[in-house]
Parts: sequence; C-alpha cells; structure tokens
Amino acid sequence: MGPVVRRTVAWVVTVVLLVEAFAIGALNWFLGVVVERQKMSMAGVDPHLMSTSSKIGGVVFGLYFLLCALVALLVAVRDRAPAGFGRVVLISAAVVHGLLGAFAWGLVNATAFLAMIVMLALLVLLLVSYDRDGGRAEAAPGGDGRDGGSGGGPRAVDEPVDASPAPPGEPAAGRPAGPQDGDDEPQDAVPERLTRPVPTTP
Repeated sequence: MGPVVRRTVAWVVTVVLLVEAFAIGALNWFLGVVVERQKMSMAGVDPHLMSTSSKIGGVVFGLYFLLCALVALLVAVRDRAPAGFGRVVLISAAVVHGLLGAFAWGLVNATAFLAMIVMLALLVLLLVSYDRDGGRAEAAPGGDGRDGGSGGGPRAVDEPVDASPAPPGEPAAGRPAGPQDGDDEPQDAVPERLTRPVPTTP
C-alpha cells in the first residue's frame, strides 16, 4: 500500500473518530438531561444518580474517542506506524467498535452494524498497512549480503604453504636459519662419516 493511501486512511479514521467522540458525548449528555427532567427511574435507582452517570459516561467516552482521534492524526501527519501506547489505543478502539457492532445488530438495526464494521475495517487496515510496509530490514554492518549474511570485511586470502621437505643442510620453511637467543650452539644436521684407511697388502 502506497503512502498516499495510508495517509488517506489515517485521515478518514481521524475524522470519523472525532465525529463519534462528539456524537457519543452529546447523546449521553442529552439522555442525562432527559432522565433528570422527566424523573425517570429504573429498578428504583435515583433519577439524579442515573442522570449524573449518563453525563459522566458521555464525557469519558468522548475523551476516549478524542484520544483515539489524536493518535490517528499523529499517524496521518507523520506517516509512521503507531508504536507503544498509541498502538494499544488504536487496537482498543478496534475492539470497541467490534463490540458496538455486535450490540448494534441486536439493539438498533443493520445500518448501525455496518457502520461499526466499516470503522473496524478502517482501523485494522490502518494498523496492518504500516506493519506490511514497514521497510526492508537493514543489512548487517560491514556485509553486503552476498556471502549468505555473514558480516565483516573482506576475507584475507590464505597464502599457500609449501609443505615440501627442505633439502639437506637448509632450514625448514617458516623457521629461522640462524640460532636464536637461548638456543644451543648449532650442530651439523648430518654427522661426518668416519673413514678408515684401507689396509694394503704387500
């Protein structure tokens, strides 16, 4: 999904959440006023208590949806995925809209249910689109990815080691020719041959 589409979805979610915040707050406040003026009661509950509870609920839900709208607005402006607390807020908003859709199907009508489901789909699309297009993982420092992911600089070429035996009288490969500190006096590698004079017969 391109950045233009992602930002458009984020702006739509922001506007809808703002409308829901003011609508739910105003509706609960209006119900509280009606209950107080009509002296309505349910199961013997004090009408004033019911009115106050309805107003408090409207304020709380209105602030909650305003917070969700603020998070969606920041996502739309920055074009970055929500992280931490903002992500939790948007996920909770999706869950709330799913529950409201379930209640709307049984208590209101199919139109309200479809409205909640569409809003739920927009919230899920907003979260999933940034997770899918988060970008490729950066390569490990020092490696170009051609050697199977192993990092580090270029490998040193191993020099061939001559394993052939050295000729007699010459030092072996890789060892110094002369004596070192602490070594004994140099000795002949091949002992001298003892020769005897061949006896001659008269």
